[in-house]
This record gives sequence, structure tokens and C-alpha cells, in this order.
Amino acid sequence: MSDIQPASSESQVVPRESAVERVVAAIEAQIISGELRDGESLPAERSIVEAMGVSRPVAREAIKILGSKGLLDIQPRHRPIVRKPDAHTVMDVLGGLVGHLTGQAGGVRQIFDVRIFVEAGLVRQAATRADKADIARLRQALEANHTSIDDSLAFYETDTAFHGVLYSIPGNPIFPAIHNAFRDWLDLRWRQMPRLPERNQQNYEAHARILEAILDRDPDRAEAALRDHLESAWKQVRDTFDDL
Repeated sequence: MSDIQPASSESQVVPRESAVERVVAAIEAQIISGELRDGESLPAERSIVEAMGVSRPVAREAIKILGSKGLLDIQPRHRPIVRKPDAHTVMDVLGGLVGHLTGQAGGVRQIFDVRIFVEAGLVRQAATRADKADIARLRQALEANHTSIDDSLAFYETDTAFHGVLYSIPGNPIFPAIHNAFRDWLDLRWRQMPRLPERNQQNYEAHARILEAILDRDPDRAEAALRDHLESAWKQVRDTFDDL
């Protein structure tokens, strides 16, 4: 297990806020550099206090902040576990903040607008850059979507999976993390909606039009189909809930 690197030997007294920031910065730097390895326990609080020359309250506040950043996994009665940040870590932290929007007037629509913006770009890229493997995954996802039309719970999962393929095509790990965040933020609303085979059929046909445009290498038509689909989905949501 790695140790926290000692603080500067300067003896000057610093404000509590500055001391906390100094400890946060030092530990964060060691996590990013790999000195504190992903999955290992953070050195004991006493070690941090001695190495950094700070009080226990300062060390505890710094640990709390590092946990809020997703750099430490903090569980009661256990030493914090180091978590080196990746795209999913960043989105998990962001998700906790943005997720509060879903409980505010207009918040769900704001998140949905961001989703439309992101996916419009993704389908355009898919129409111009998707390779044979990407197309095969889109076809497979669409087929699974089709076979689940009469099972609304399964349809919801395959609907999400079809959109998930679009997020994976660029090969950038941030996009799947964003997709997971959108799903987590909006999942509760979606699962409360009435699921009817007729509505499932409409959504499946919308997915089919998106894929058809991608296969035709037509980014304008792919984007138009995607926007029509998501705006229709939004109307279904708005008509279901009175608090949006």
C-alpha cells in the first residue's frame, strides 16, 4: 500500500480551507499518477494527518471531498478505497448533480434536449463512418427490439440497447458513459409510463427508419429520423406526467 507523500516542511499556519484544499490536491495528484493505486485502501487517517501536517477534521473533510469527486469509495466503518477516474466515474459524479434537475420544473426536458443534441450528432457520424461491425450490431439491436414488441419491459431494454449502439460507434468511452447517465437520469420516468404494443410498434418503426438512413449513408435523413423519434417520445412522456 502506498503512503501519502509528506507535506512541505513550512511551518506557517494556513486557513482551514487552504489546508483542506492542499490535502485534496495532494491525494488527487497521487491517485492520478498511480502512486495510490486503483482498488487499494487509502492510508489510515492518522498517516494522512502526520504526513500532511494537518488536523483530523481537515483530513476528514478532504476525504469527504475526494469521495464527492468519485476518487474515493467511502463506506461506513471501512477505509476509503481509491478509485482512479475514468469516463464512467466522471459521469457518475455529474449524474448525482444533474439528476437533481429531474425533480425541478422543466428539468427533464432540459436533460432530454441535451440527449437529442448528442444523439443527432451520433447518428450523423454513424451514417458516414459506421463500419460493417457497427452495422451488424445495429441490425442485431433492431431485431431484438422487433421481437420484444409484445413485451413492454423487454422492449424498453432493447430500445435502450439500440440507442446504446449509436453511442458506442465513435469508439470514445465518454459517449457510452453519457448514455448510461441519460438512462439513469430518465429511467424512473420511463418505467412509470404505460407501455402499449402499439406504442412499441411506433418506436420500433422509428428505429428502423434511423437504421435505414444510416445504411443509405444519408446523415441528414438519419438526423431527421432521430429528431422525429425523440420528439415523439418526449410527447409521450409529457402527455403522461403533469409535473413536467
